[in-house]
Amino acid sequence: MASFLRKKDIKIIEEISKYLQLFADLSQADVFIDCLLPGEEEAIVVAEAHPMTGKSLYSEPVVGKIAYKENEPGVFFCFKTGKPVIGSRGVSQENVSMQQNVMPIQNEFGKTIGVLIMEQDITEQVQQEKNVELLMETTEQLSETLYHVAMSEAAIPDLMHEGLLLFDRDYHITFANDRAKEMFEANGHLVGEKVDSLPFGSMMKEELDIQKGMFFHEFQLGKRFLQLKAVSIQRNNRTVGGVLLLRDLSELKEKEKQLMIKSAVIREIHHRVKNNLQTIASLLRLQMRRIDSQEVEKIFREIINRITSISIVHEVLSLEGTDMIECKEVIESVSNTIISSMKQSEQKIMVQVDGCSLYLPSQKASSLALVINELVQNAINHAFVNRDEGFIQIYLKEQNQIVSLTVTDDGVGFDLEKAQQKGRLGLQICQTLISEDLEGILEFENNHPGTKVTITFPLPKEGLMT
Repeated sequence: MASFLRKKDIKIIEEISKYLQLFADLSQADVFIDCLLPGEEEAIVVAEAHPMTGKSLYSEPVVGKIAYKENEPGVFFCFKTGKPVIGSRGVSQENVSMQQNVMPIQNEFGKTIGVLIMEQDITEQVQQEKNVELLMETTEQLSETLYHVAMSEAAIPDLMHEGLLLFDRDYHITFANDRAKEMFEANGHLVGEKVDSLPFGSMMKEELDIQKGMFFHEFQLGKRFLQLKAVSIQRNNRTVGGVLLLRDLSELKEKEKQLMIKSAVIREIHHRVKNNLQTIASLLRLQMRRIDSQEVEKIFREIINRITSISIVHEVLSLEGTDMIECKEVIESVSNTIISSMKQSEQKIMVQVDGCSLYLPSQKASSLALVINELVQNAINHAFVNRDEGFIQIYLKEQNQIVSLTVTDDGVGFDLEKAQQKGRLGLQICQTLISEDLEGILEFENNHPGTKVTITFPLPKEGLMT
């Protein structure tokens, strides 16, 4: 790209150059972008496209070649005035007489930084008009319409499909490329027919008449899945023709089908994992009932709760069919399950989960579920000893992509140094999961009364807070 332009100007030229092949195919013309060289007596070709639907004037690439004022006066007039030039005659890089339509390309300050050129051999124009009668009677309207649509419609790249049909103001098909004929199995009989004869043609015609814009539709034709997009070409607020483009979506639909099957299989796997974990938890409960030691029974309960916390994550995955987990729901389920399992029958311990919804990948969600499991278990085992009631609040907050999760109880308080000296397994599990899996930090604070535990970690790129 020309180095004498600003970076923003170069970006504008590059964006327009993406549509040159579409312009060339629809207009059956050679299309170029020229930029003016210092001195303003010469221009350089910076982008080109040649029609696949018609004959090109060029046998060799011309990008990087110089265009001279005496050969292409319309181009330099456009540079000088900033106005379009329609029907100007010039001499091509290969010394062929041709007709040019030139449109200025301007930046945000209204300065002409380049020109969009559509070139046609005058001797070929008559034959092209027979194939595309209305659209090729003048390239002025087509040049202007395509240029402004390209500038205003982000969906333009999606219009570059394999099948191409052109129709006139009366909706008679004037041109059909071989790919379109193949899709409709028309054997060369499409040209001359009305658009109404095509599948969903009548619907397309009605929509274009009403909206005078674009029409999108997907349909099945035999074993093919086709996407139809039609563009209405307007002049003076009146439809003068249009372009119908087709894309074969059969391969894409097959891939979507395979993805759906894989998603169903993955959900089934998560469902079976959840069932297996619950089976293991049930077996441990049976074994626990045979134990007389309260200390060993407590250890069994903690193990069962850890297994149950992981199974809850797999249960959500089996229902949602996605790798992203809504953690607030999991935290509520884990907390209530632990309280039901661990509290004494006469105790009234309530848990409340507030704050934002948090979405995490399944692996990080599992780690967070285990951390919550350990913190709630710790509160029940130590904060509410010899107490009839207690309250635990879990609060989620996000700011600047940093998640802050607090677990606060109104219990007797917590001695972190004493807990570390005893080497409590739950505390070790929390610290390991938070530092290694969540890449965060764990902080304890005596809340008078009670304890406040804060977990802080960065929100993964794929995580969401709402």
